[in-house]
Amino acid sequence: MCLDLDIPADRLAPAQAREALRSLGAQLDSDLAPDMELLVTELVTNSVKYGPPGIVRVRAHTEHPRHVRVEVIDGGDGFVPEVRDRPRTEAGAWGLHLVEELTDRWGVYAGSTHVWFELER
Repeated sequence: MCLDLDIPADRLAPAQAREALRSLGAQLDSDLAPDMELLVTELVTNSVKYGPPGIVRVRAHTEHPRHVRVEVIDGGDGFVPEVRDRPRTEAGAWGLHLVEELTDRWGVYAGSTHVWFELER
């Protein structure tokens, strides 16, 4: 099953992305859906917060219940992922840290703000 969704880059975007991904939830093992929803929320929030106005594209693909690949794309100029260097007690900058910790594979296409991750159980 595939999902390809363009969402306005505004404060409602993370919730809209989560809701759209719930349609995949029935196709996935129940332990994948919560991590998938959390991570897409973090990445879409980053797109809204740091990306240009316009749209955020969310793509998701699954061929079997124990694997999903999700991509979040905005029209930004790109970035280099950095390790979180703030104290644990300081708010913010947890998104990519969570992606690193919870996914089996993830990455960024060079020169873009196209972030992808895969969950496999």
